[in-house]
Amino acid sequence: MKKILFMLLLCTPLLYMGCKAEPEWVNLIAQQEQEKGQEEKREEADSEFKWANLADSCTTVLINQFMNKPKGTFWASPANESNNSGNIYWQQAHAMDVVIYSYQRIKDKNPNLADTYENYFKLWYANKANNYDKGDTKYGTTGFGNRFTDDMCWISLTLIRLSKATGDDTYINMAKTLYDTQIITRAWEDEKGKGLPWKELSVDKTRNACTNAPGCLVAAKLYLKFKDAKYLADAKILCAYVNANILKSDYRVGEPPLTYTQGTFGEACRQLYHITQEQSYMAIAEQVISYAFTSTRCTNKGFLRDEGTDMNQSIFKAVLIPYAVNLVLDDAASGTVRNTLTLKLQDNAEALRKNMDRTQWPAMYCNYYWGSSFNSANIASMGAQASGASLMEGVARLEAAQAK
Repeated sequence: MKKILFMLLLCTPLLYMGCKAEPEWVNLIAQQEQEKGQEEKREEADSEFKWANLADSCTTVLINQFMNKPKGTFWASPANESNNSGNIYWQQAHAMDVVIYSYQRIKDKNPNLADTYENYFKLWYANKANNYDKGDTKYGTTGFGNRFTDDMCWISLTLIRLSKATGDDTYINMAKTLYDTQIITRAWEDEKGKGLPWKELSVDKTRNACTNAPGCLVAAKLYLKFKDAKYLADAKILCAYVNANILKSDYRVGEPPLTYTQGTFGEACRQLYHITQEQSYMAIAEQVISYAFTSTRCTNKGFLRDEGTDMNQSIFKAVLIPYAVNLVLDDAASGTVRNTLTLKLQDNAEALRKNMDRTQWPAMYCNYYWGSSFNSANIASMGAQASGASLMEGVARLEAAQAK
């Protein structure tokens, strides 16, 4: 025993002097314990993670960095850094849609923030959503009339959402007036059928997907509210025009396939299914929305692709996401389709989550492609931020539905 103690005492100074390293197995165990502790912390953090919290962050960035708060409208870049926000009109609809979805999510638990949002809605409406044609009376006297038919359709859809969210019919009544006097009045018919032109008839009679898909959806939603048969008839006619002239055999809605028209036509068909109970409408809805998430024409490495950096292209995904979420939450849709879309939405959200640089807050910007990070050397895009925030609000909606 004395010999053992002697040897221990002899070794102790050497240990303090660093002359003898710890055995390899001791270091390995320490390393494993440390890694285990870190993993447990990560798992604990993940267990507490809520998509709603990240939705709060992304929508806050959209509002604080891109909204002209005294007007309730949005700039193309943070604080209008790029000085090119004057002609942004249709994009205002999809940026405001993000705020509407956030409002619906938080209004019961955060009434003060909900009041702030409601004020933004009123300002956005009063300032005609930044409509650059608002003073031209040939587009009517509502202030929302515009040379581009599709712009008025997108704005009308947001006006309808505002009424549904707030209970104030002022907004949907304006959408009705805009549709009755400036949208459907431009429709024209030939041997191909009856459809809406992209611009005012005297300028361009082209009838494309990005006009007729939202036009169909506006008509369907007006029917749901006002029960006037003319709106259902219009919705069916515009849907038939897209089916006959624009929809491809593989369910591309036009060429090239773009996420916003895939989503919008899918939602229009989904609404028509619930109005008519005709299964063919739901079948189209499932196919065209699924195409956006599964075709390599719309995706890159499994995530929704970068469709371009200008203010039109960068906001396309903000249009698709809410309609994909609607289909997932629709019990009448195929279970297989719903499960597939749920996984795709979650995969895209995880990619965006991993690629957002939280150290840059409040300049925590979403990239055009969610599989990579935003380059802070570039000017951020309102369209890209709205698309990313729309994704987070969308998966937060799914999260809330699953919790019920």
